[in-house]
Amino acid sequence: MSFGGLFDGGNGGGAHLVADMAYGTSARAITHPSVLSPPLHLSSMFSSPGLSLALQTNLTARGDQNSEPVAGGIGSGELDSARRNKEDENDSKSGSDNLDGGSGDDLELENPRKKKRYHRHTPKQIQELEALFKECPHPDEKQRMELSKRLCLEPRQVKFWFQNRRTQMKTQIERHENAILRQENDKLRAENLSIREAMRNPMCCNCGGPAVLGEISLEEQHLRVENVRLKDELDRVCALVGKFLGKPISNLSTLPPPSLPFIPNSSLELANGLASVPPLSTVMSPTRAIAGGGAAFSGVEKSQERYVFLELALAAVEELVKMAEMEEPLWVLCSNTGRETLNYDMYDQCFARCLGPRPPGFVSEASRETGVVVINSSALVETLMDASRWADMFPSVIARTTTADVISVGVGGTKNGVLQLMHAELQVLSPLVPVREVQFLRFCKQLTDGAWAIVDVSVDATKGDQLKCRRLPSGCVVQDTPNGYSKVTWVEHAEYDEVMIHPLYRPLLRSGLALGARRWLATLQRQCQSLAILMSSSIPADDSTAAIMPAGRRSMLKLAQRMTENFCAGVCASSAREWSKLGGGVNIGEDVRVMTRQSVADPGEPPGVVLSAATAVWLPVSPQRLFDFLRDEQQRSQWDILSNGGPMQEMAHIAKGQNAGNAVSLLRASAANANQSSMLILQETCTDASSSLVVYAPVDIPAMHLVMNGGDSAYVALLPSGFAILPDGGSGGLKPQDGSLLTVAFQILVNSQPTAKLTVESVETVNNLISCTVQKIKAALNCEA
Repeated sequence: MSFGGLFDGGNGGGAHLVADMAYGTSARAITHPSVLSPPLHLSSMFSSPGLSLALQTNLTARGDQNSEPVAGGIGSGELDSARRNKEDENDSKSGSDNLDGGSGDDLELENPRKKKRYHRHTPKQIQELEALFKECPHPDEKQRMELSKRLCLEPRQVKFWFQNRRTQMKTQIERHENAILRQENDKLRAENLSIREAMRNPMCCNCGGPAVLGEISLEEQHLRVENVRLKDELDRVCALVGKFLGKPISNLSTLPPPSLPFIPNSSLELANGLASVPPLSTVMSPTRAIAGGGAAFSGVEKSQERYVFLELALAAVEELVKMAEMEEPLWVLCSNTGRETLNYDMYDQCFARCLGPRPPGFVSEASRETGVVVINSSALVETLMDASRWADMFPSVIARTTTADVISVGVGGTKNGVLQLMHAELQVLSPLVPVREVQFLRFCKQLTDGAWAIVDVSVDATKGDQLKCRRLPSGCVVQDTPNGYSKVTWVEHAEYDEVMIHPLYRPLLRSGLALGARRWLATLQRQCQSLAILMSSSIPADDSTAAIMPAGRRSMLKLAQRMTENFCAGVCASSAREWSKLGGGVNIGEDVRVMTRQSVADPGEPPGVVLSAATAVWLPVSPQRLFDFLRDEQQRSQWDILSNGGPMQEMAHIAKGQNAGNAVSLLRASAANANQSSMLILQETCTDASSSLVVYAPVDIPAMHLVMNGGDSAYVALLPSGFAILPDGGSGGLKPQDGSLLTVAFQILVNSQPTAKLTVESVETVNNLISCTVQKIKAALNCEA
C-alpha cells in the first residue's frame, strides 16, 4: 500500500513517519514545518479497518485523557495543543503515572526501538505510595516487595515510582529556594541603590545641609565622622592638660591630629615655663597589667578610663590644697582636745563631693595636722610615690600595699604629674579592728618651686555592698623650709562602715587618732628623725654600741625592723602573712583572737606550727605611763615570764631618735640556776604623739654575735611578741575616765613539725599566757577592774 501522494517527494518516507506517530513517537515530529505541510485528515488516511483498530488501541494504551475513538480529522493546531497538554501533564506528575515495568529512559537504553507502554496507578495505590514516602523516602528492598504485593504492582514499578517522587520533591525544593534567593537578591539590589544614592548626597551633621558635592566613598565618610569625634576629644584633653600644668593651652592649630593617646610616639608637646613637656602619650602611658589579675581594659575604653581618673585626680588635688589652707569656719578648733574638727555643713557648701554622697550607714572621720619633718620635699615626694618605701616609712599603719597601675609617668622626668592606681591595707594594731582595704588614685603635683601636693582618692565607689571604706581627697601638702626641712600639712578624710568595729575602738577611729592625720604625721616625723640619726656620723651620748661596727648596727636595726613588721602582721589578719583564724569549739576569751600557720623553709622563722594570739583591753592609765612601765627592764619581771623572776640587763642600746623611748635594745635575762645559760632578748620600742610599741623576741646567742659583727640578719630565726598602746579617744562615754587601749600579742612555736595538728592544749596554754600577762600588768599598775 502506497502513501506517496500525501507527501512531497513521494518516496515512501511518509508511511514510515505515520507509523511512528501512531505507535507513541513524540508529536514534535509531525509538527515540524519541513515535514508536515497541509493539515492531515486521519479518517481519510486510515480508511483500512486494520489500521484504524491499531491506531485506536495504541492511543488508548498511552493513557491520554481523550481516549475515545477519533471521530474526525486532527489538524496541526490540535496536535500542538495535544503536545502542550502532554508536556504540562508530565510536569505536574506526582509519580502516579509510570511506564509498565520501568521508566521510558531505561527502556530506550535497553532497546531504543522498543515500543513504550504506559501504566496509570489507581488513586488507592497513589495514596499508599504517598503515605509510605512521607515515612520513608528511601525504602529498602524488603519494604518495596511488601508494598508491591499489597498494591499488585511490580517491584520495578514501586522502585521507579519512589525515584521519580524523590526527583520531583528535589525539584520543588530547588524552585522554592530559587524563589527565596531571587527575593533576597532584589532586596540587596534595592539597598545597594539606596546606599549609593545616600553616598552621592552626604549631609552635614552640624548644619543639616549637603556636605560634599560629588561621589564620596563610604570609608572616607567614616573617616570624616571619626575626625569630628577626635577633634572634640583633643579639646577635652587640652583642657585637662591645662589644668594639669596649671596653665591654659590655647594654640590648638599647631597640634597634630588627635590620635592621642593611642599612638605612643605622638609628638604632642606642651610648654611649662622653660621646661619642655614630653608627649601626652608618655603622660598617659599604656597601662600595665594590674597586679593580682584585676580588671583589664583596652583601646577606647582604657583611654576613657584614663581621662576619668585624671579628672578625678585634678579635682581631688584642688580640694586637698583648699582644705589644707582654709581655717574657720571649715575647721573648728576644739578647746577640750586641742584638735581641729571638720565642719561638715561648711564642707558641703565649699566642695562638690567628687565621689558622690556618703553611703547609707557609713560614718565620717576627718582630721588635719601640721608639723615640721626632718626631710626635704623632694626626698619626701620620692618616698611617698614609691609603694615599697611608703610601706617602710609607716610599718605600724600599712599592712600591705601594691602599685596596681601607673597611669601617668610624670613630666620632664620628675614626679610632677605622676598618677598611679594603688591598693593598700591599713591597720590599727588591735584584733578588735578589721583591716581597712582601700583602692585609690595617688596623684603628685608640683604647686610651686619647693611645694608639692600628694593626694589620694578612692576609685572603688561602685563596689556596692562590698565597699567597707572609701578615702575622700586625703594626703599632704609639702613645702620646703630654709633649714632644709619640710613643713607638712596632712589631711585625712574617710567614710567607712563601723559595724564590724568593736565599740571600744569606735570613738578612737571617729576622732581621727587611729588612722587620722595625727597618726600619719607623727609616724612620719619619728621615722624621718630616726633615719637622720642613723645616717649621722656622730653617736648619741646614750648609745652603748660605740664598740659595734657600723655594719653591725645596720644589721641589728634591720633585724629589729623585721621583728616589728612580723609582730604587726600577727596582730592584724592582713594578707601580708597567711594566717588561718581558729574557729569555735576552743575555750578562749571572748576578745581573744587566735590564728595559726605553718612555717616551712623560712630562714627567718623556726620551722613548725606557729600560733598567734592577741587581745585588747582598756586600762585607766595614760599611754605614756603604760609605755614607760612596759619598756623598763628593771620592772620587766613583774609581767614577763622570760625574765626568770629577776631584772634584765641591757647589753646594747641603739637610739633611733631624740626621744629615749625610740631605741633598739639587746637584753639578757639572768639564769635561774647555775646550769642554765642566760638568754638574749631583742627589743624595739617606738613612741610618738599617736601611739607606742614595745616588741621583743628571744634570740640565739651565737646568731646575735654574728649579727653584731655585721653578718646577715635574714637567717636569724625569731618569733615576736609585744604590746601596742593607743589612746582611747575619750572612750565616747564608755569609760569614766580617759585611759589607754592596750593590745597584747604572742607568737609561739607550738610544734616543730610543720605538718602537725594543732591541739586544744596548745591553744589553752597561749590563752592562759595572755590572761596571766594582762592580770600581772593590771596588778603592777594598780588598775584592777
